[in-house]
Amino acid sequence: MPLPSSAFLTPVMFLAGLVALSLVDPALAQTANNTADEESDTAIPFALPQSGPFTPAEIDIENDQAIADWFRSAHANAAAEAFSHWDDDGEIRAACATCHSGEGFRDFHGLDGTEVGVVNGTINVGGVVDCGTCHNEGLAEISEITFPSGLVHPVQGVEASCLTCHQGRTAGIDVVEATADMAIDEPNAELRFINPHYATAAATWLGGYGAAGYHYDGRDYSGRFFHARPVASCNSCHEPHTLEVEFEPCLTCHQAETPQDIRIARQSYDGSGNTSVGIQSDIEANAETLMDMIRAYTNDVVGAPVIYDGSRYPYFFADANGDGVVDMADGKPVVYGSWTPRSLRTAFNWKLVTADPGNYAHNPQYSLELLYDSIADLSDPLGIDMEELDLLR
Repeated sequence: MPLPSSAFLTPVMFLAGLVALSLVDPALAQTANNTADEESDTAIPFALPQSGPFTPAEIDIENDQAIADWFRSAHANAAAEAFSHWDDDGEIRAACATCHSGEGFRDFHGLDGTEVGVVNGTINVGGVVDCGTCHNEGLAEISEITFPSGLVHPVQGVEASCLTCHQGRTAGIDVVEATADMAIDEPNAELRFINPHYATAAATWLGGYGAAGYHYDGRDYSGRFFHARPVASCNSCHEPHTLEVEFEPCLTCHQAETPQDIRIARQSYDGSGNTSVGIQSDIEANAETLMDMIRAYTNDVVGAPVIYDGSRYPYFFADANGDGVVDMADGKPVVYGSWTPRSLRTAFNWKLVTADPGNYAHNPQYSLELLYDSIADLSDPLGIDMEELDLLR
């Protein structure tokens, strides 16, 4: 007979029960053990509490606050798209399971005893980034993480968790290989948008060293963003359970109301000349400029307008008549299929930068460099004078 919903025990109630059963009279416990021995060698002894009932409020749970903090974080939100996307399938695809389930993460790194480097088991839906993703003792044995660019980066402890899942799933090298030997401004039906993926903080943080972006020949790119000495890891800024940014340490060196207001530079990168706002403003302005130029390029140079829709994959869709509305066929949006090598690489860099909402803190220099070079790439076929834009790299 199924239990009513009120009969299910919360973790705190369960722990309270365990503590209650441990508070026993030694004589009662001994009697229970003797009885068990007389009846059967395999019988399970039981014990009665000295007094009760016991309530959760009376039980001191050492990590109660950490559990509560984690429970209200994005990592624990089982209803979010990041963890519920595969519910109708009944299992999480192996290619996605590493980062979208604690069970998949442990499988990929062999923390469950399976082969390292591959998810080789069926991963059930309903999982989240659980305690075992970051607190598994086996993390101490992981010494390096491989990035999509091919970079093998050394890690220690919980860094393995952060850098495994926030590195993106493609890199500039994928764009290079996909567009090799193609005419730069000719649409090619074989090209498809290459998605860097989401929440690419680690990719941004490592910068040119991690080579996440499309790097233009002859250009140098800022490497890993080394902040002030105490700020050297993800946990230096993010509270590990809530994931919230601990802003107070920033005030040691920066005068600002929020992290987004921090400037880091006395020069304007977006041509506005406004240095009273945070560097985030410059990055957002240049990202908007780049997207406007991508639209202009696909319309004026390629003759096949594109529309970006961030709410549905693969984000870029056709607008053959240029009316500003996504084309539809058989009730479905028409995926953009007129990529040129030039438009693909600039769109990739735009998506990589904008996929990291914390780019202004993780590595603003690298973000600005990728945007600048992509804008410069499109300026030539569009006949735009870069000097008139007054941008800085």
